[in-house]
Amino acid sequence: MNNLVLLTLGATLLAGLFVALGVHAYASGHAQRAALIERLSASGAPEPTGRRRRFPAVDRRLRGTRFGRRLELKLATTGMDLTPGEFFVYMLMAVAGVWLVSASLLAPFFGPLAGLIGIWAANAFLNWQRARRTERFINQLPELARILANATQAGLALRTAIGIAAEELEAPAGEELSRVADRLAVGHSIEEALGEIVDRLPSRELVVLVSTLVLSARAGGAIVGSLRNLTVTLEQRKETRREIRTQLSQVTVTAYLVPAIGLGSLLLVNAMMPGALDRMTGAFIGQVAVLVSLGLFALGFVLIRRLSKIDV
Repeated sequence: MNNLVLLTLGATLLAGLFVALGVHAYASGHAQRAALIERLSASGAPEPTGRRRRFPAVDRRLRGTRFGRRLELKLATTGMDLTPGEFFVYMLMAVAGVWLVSASLLAPFFGPLAGLIGIWAANAFLNWQRARRTERFINQLPELARILANATQAGLALRTAIGIAAEELEAPAGEELSRVADRLAVGHSIEEALGEIVDRLPSRELVVLVSTLVLSARAGGAIVGSLRNLTVTLEQRKETRREIRTQLSQVTVTAYLVPAIGLGSLLLVNAMMPGALDRMTGAFIGQVAVLVSLGLFALGFVLIRRLSKIDV
């Protein structure tokens, strides 16, 4: 009966989390659609639209802490339309649901472990979103360099060329360049404005492009020829990165299959012998064995990911 109650509570929390995420996605899509209609309409300039933020009290308290400021900065680099308070509450709901489901399906000992894994997974999700956004931005760099080269060749200033590129390119490059154009409009230098992009989306390709633009703006020179050559180089690096990612796709899948096999073996043992995990984790030696095995699975995941990481 206790397991059934825990399972019901966990399923309820997970369902509530999915409902909250669905409402958030609907509200965000509705706001974007309204903004698009306003832009496409012929009457006047569009008014700023935005969705109503949830959990404002939690968000205010969280922003006053060091953890909250770090979380806000990380969320800004991912491009997600979430406040630190919203993400924190959603993470707690997911961790609580995973905790209760694991405790009811496996054994109470696995509840805290699942909660810790859930917290790690939330941080890993943010890092994955940041890496994904950075990768998309890197793929847009050749087109960005091409637009800047064409604009400067036409006689436009670099500040104007950045504004044109912000309008022509899609997210995330368009969003980041819009921030740069806004900062340039209020008096920031090109070095400061472009340096913020490097801090948010670090990559070698972006560092080279920013260095080229900053040096050209500071000392002058043949910026058009430099951007043309940089465009060719960025295209070649883009193709190289794609080939490496394709070659290592099997290794990446293997890295995720290793912990999945461990979880599947636990579920299989518990299905074949109901209550076996509860009896095993009831003794100290069993708890140590579980922790050691989980540590080995985690070590295998980390080692495989390290072996498949190649810097280009």
